[in-house]
Amino acid sequence: MNKAVRKAIIAGNWKMNKTRPEAKELIEAIKPLAKGADCEVVVGVPFTNLETAVEATKGTNIHVGAQNCHFEKSGAFTGEISADMLVELGVEYVILGHSERRQYFGETDETVNKRTKAALAAGLKPIVCVGELLWERECGITEEVLGKQCKLDFFGITADEMKKITIAYEPVWAIGTGKTATAEQAQEACKYIRTVIAKMFDEATAEAVTVQYGGSMNAKNAAELLSKVDVDGGLIGGASLKAPDFGEIIRAASV
Repeated sequence: MNKAVRKAIIAGNWKMNKTRPEAKELIEAIKPLAKGADCEVVVGVPFTNLETAVEATKGTNIHVGAQNCHFEKSGAFTGEISADMLVELGVEYVILGHSERRQYFGETDETVNKRTKAALAAGLKPIVCVGELLWERECGITEEVLGKQCKLDFFGITADEMKKITIAYEPVWAIGTGKTATAEQAQEACKYIRTVIAKMFDEATAEAVTVQYGGSMNAKNAAELLSKVDVDGGLIGGASLKAPDFGEIIRAASV
């Protein structure tokens, strides 16, 4: 992390977990662990828990994020939620382009780009996920994949808008598998993403953008991963559902 030039963000992606009472209980357990943290703390909860989470985090340093939003303001899009709806609830962040959305629900770089623009227009802070498949890494095309995703996902976005976006590097082979990229692999990929952003925009924009690591970051490996200069936090899956583990990651990011 380089906190002198950009924000460190620890964001939990709860995925499809927790009822409203369970969500409130978990947030209450996280509150004392996040108090005074020297990083931004975000809980990305299911749509049904957003109102509960916003209420439970009032007056704290914990920010609430949604796990997706649609690119249109309204219309015949059954099952979808607009960015304006999230803002009206008091949501600040939104996770976009997660590999599970791409794999199971047909998300493409084009739709991620449209959702990102919609989120920015509504005043949300997007956390946009990019990452390669295991086969792509084994074929030696990790940089090509990351470069393509960044160029497509952030097409038509201004430098000022880019500075409001957090990029989450999530190697797909490390999500929910227990496998984690080494600290060196995470640093290499996050640094490369920053070079792509520099070429798309400029060095100042690239240096300002927060690039997280996601993919089985946990209480045991967080400190090593976060010690790398281009790893600016984490998008945390399973460990974000356990308050002590999430608290340990927050502490590692607050050093």
